[in-house]
Amino acid sequence: MGNLSLDQLRVLVTIADTGSFSAAGRKLSRAQSAISQAVATLEGLQGVVLFDRSGHRPQLTEVGRVLVEQARLVLASAARFEAVAASTRAGLEPELALAIDPFVPTAPLIDSLRALGDTFPALPVSFSTEGLGGSLRRLRNGSAALAICLLLPTVPDDIAAYPLLRIGLQAVVAPTHPLAALGRPATRGDLEPHVQLVLSEPVDSGGANYGLLSARLWRFVDLGRRLDFLLAGLGWCRMPEHLVAGPIAAGQLIPLQIDEDSTPGGTLTIYAAHRRDRVLGAAGRWLLDELRRRLSSAEPSAPAPTKRMK
Repeated sequence: MGNLSLDQLRVLVTIADTGSFSAAGRKLSRAQSAISQAVATLEGLQGVVLFDRSGHRPQLTEVGRVLVEQARLVLASAARFEAVAASTRAGLEPELALAIDPFVPTAPLIDSLRALGDTFPALPVSFSTEGLGGSLRRLRNGSAALAICLLLPTVPDDIAAYPLLRIGLQAVVAPTHPLAALGRPATRGDLEPHVQLVLSEPVDSGGANYGLLSARLWRFVDLGRRLDFLLAGLGWCRMPEHLVAGPIAAGQLIPLQIDEDSTPGGTLTIYAAHRRDRVLGAAGRWLLDELRRRLSSAEPSAPAPTKRMK
């Protein structure tokens, strides 16, 4: 920044906020001459005129108005810089990076993140939703500290995982799909000729698969697009119950029973997870406890095997 100082920017913003050099001096506990000198120095350094002094009271020029807003941004960034440093000195991690699987219910997650922001207002939080397997991948490469995710078929040895809740899965089809008119539980023979809409690992498409019953597979990375195809009648699949409850109630989707399943849809376990060799900081531990409190209270009844996923 050369000879530009935060103090000069603070003086400029204070003048804009208070309306005059004298008022800015009073607010900053400085003589008006000191305020005038700070402005003159800033104008000289930048080679611009910030105030029109031709009238009774100096007025911001056009470039002055623009630079006042830029000064506000710089001062806010500097305040965040200092807040992060102060929080780190107090034992808080400098940043909390989160990775979230698409199966995670949104409402309790939003509530927990809002509470995190209220408790640690100076903490930078980065957040990304991932395709299947993406959260675990981000934990392992170090780009995320905490993941809210599925871990299939079992929890890996290098991951510390805490069960949060189980979500129910329901096989569904659109009313226009041939399977909707079956009138009985579908067998593997019934399902095999029809497209199964599969949520897949976006990087390792040759990885393990779960619950594949059809010979024709259309693979998707995100749940939203798969739901679009499902509603259009282009295949069948198992979906989280909380995502299809509305379309089922509206008649847009029809529940499909599958007679090979021990339960109509099965369940999946959602975990909070981190690397065993990477201890969570104070905010990460707080969020983990908050998620366990909120999401565990939403846990449905009896768990079922998690093998059959799609």
